[in-house]
Amino acid sequence: MHNDQHYLQRAVELADNNVAAGGRPFGAVLVKDDLIIAEAVNEIHLTQDPTAHAELLTIRLASQRLGTRLEGCVIYASGQPCPMCLAAMHLCGVSRAVYGAANALGETFGLSTEAIYRQMALPLSEQSMPVQHLPQPAMAEIYRHWQARHAPR
Repeated sequence: MHNDQHYLQRAVELADNNVAAGGRPFGAVLVKDDLIIAEAVNEIHLTQDPTAHAELLTIRLASQRLGTRLEGCVIYASGQPCPMCLAAMHLCGVSRAVYGAANALGETFGLSTEAIYRQMALPLSEQSMPVQHLPQPAMAEIYRHWQARHAPR
């Protein structure tokens, strides 16, 4: 934690450089054992991929180096991670996240994901995008097959 400011400043520097290059003001750094494992900037402007957030790209790079589990890692992000990025951090086991600009600041510039956070907090049946469950009986057998292939030996 003693280096939080140092690594967060690197994420902010990446964000600043990305704005200068025509991108969005987001950068992220993933650190493990006080070493930078990966860093990235938001690349939506380059790829037209709406999931090309700095945090996700950083996770992808780090996973290529460390594997799919990122326990013991900290992500430093220039802005408050959106629900998608935060969910990815949970899914891969990131231990901690530190961010610089909160949604309240981003709101002024059209860069807040607070509305998405509010949607995600609602039950599926109450969210603005319809989500329908259409049960598929074959999935139970597929899950059993997966479990059998991945059971500890």
